[in-house]
Amino acid sequence: MNGIVAPLVATTPAQLAAFMKPRRRVSVIMVVYMTGEALQQSIDCVLADPLVDEFVIVDNGSNRPDTTRLNSVVDRDDRVVLLGGHGNVGFARGANMGARRATGDVLVFLNPDAFLQPGCIAELVRAIEDRPTPCIVGGRVLNADRTEQRGARRGDITPISALMSLSRLAQRAPSWRRYEVHWEGDALPDQVSEVPTISGACFCMRRQDFDAVAGFDEGYFLHVEDVDLCWRVRRAGGVVLFHPKAEVIHLGHTSRVSPLRVELHKGLGLARFFRKRAANVGERLVAWMLTPLIIFTAVARPVVWSWRAGS
Repeated sequence: MNGIVAPLVATTPAQLAAFMKPRRRVSVIMVVYMTGEALQQSIDCVLADPLVDEFVIVDNGSNRPDTTRLNSVVDRDDRVVLLGGHGNVGFARGANMGARRATGDVLVFLNPDAFLQPGCIAELVRAIEDRPTPCIVGGRVLNADRTEQRGARRGDITPISALMSLSRLAQRAPSWRRYEVHWEGDALPDQVSEVPTISGACFCMRRQDFDAVAGFDEGYFLHVEDVDLCWRVRRAGGVVLFHPKAEVIHLGHTSRVSPLRVELHKGLGLARFFRKRAANVGERLVAWMLTPLIIFTAVARPVVWSWRAGS
């Protein structure tokens, strides 16, 4: 038998079908704006993954060092497609631009300060096969110390759940636990699990699913567009999945943009989301009444952070 390689034998019709099925083409989409030093490592992690067929980088307006990095990447790897010159159009619009340019059957959206861990894309692509449509699969987002990051898996975000979670009232009684938005403290599931909301830092969708829900809502400039996308997938009869083994390290807060500006956009986005999902006149009235409070709370956060850091 030396020197003879046994042929691959499919023992069942399902195994034969899996063997004959062509591999899906994978496109990674990254929107870049004033990211800083983390950008290069994030890019390197993407290009090191053998399953990445195409890497679409949407430059919303980088500074000179980042622009130099991006041009260098384009020169050395023909999988990279760079879109630029359009200015800062916001994350949602930039991501949609990248998706339209991408040629992959599977779209993986990744933040520019997130580092893919070995096998992450393989796990995401495997998990999305044969799932109901539309479907979105989010990875397990980790802090630099490998603890699970807040927001990687979340409950349904409503005005009530947001208020109960933010005030920590959801943790005061077992019957209120259902209002807790953040699930990173829960036991980690041992397999892919259905959740209401995943993080936009790293997730994948089949192209037909992304197109079926019309991609990101470009009414969001920065933040909450991922929450909105998950909600629309569920509303369309699809599923949102959390993958405990598809790991990515997300630094967060690396952008050189003012934290005050970032939190303002987060507040504006959350207020818009509550108004958008209001199902009747009463809910719309509550959403409009909460809008000033949401925006004020969001803007106050970086002020409190700065005060605590200086005290």
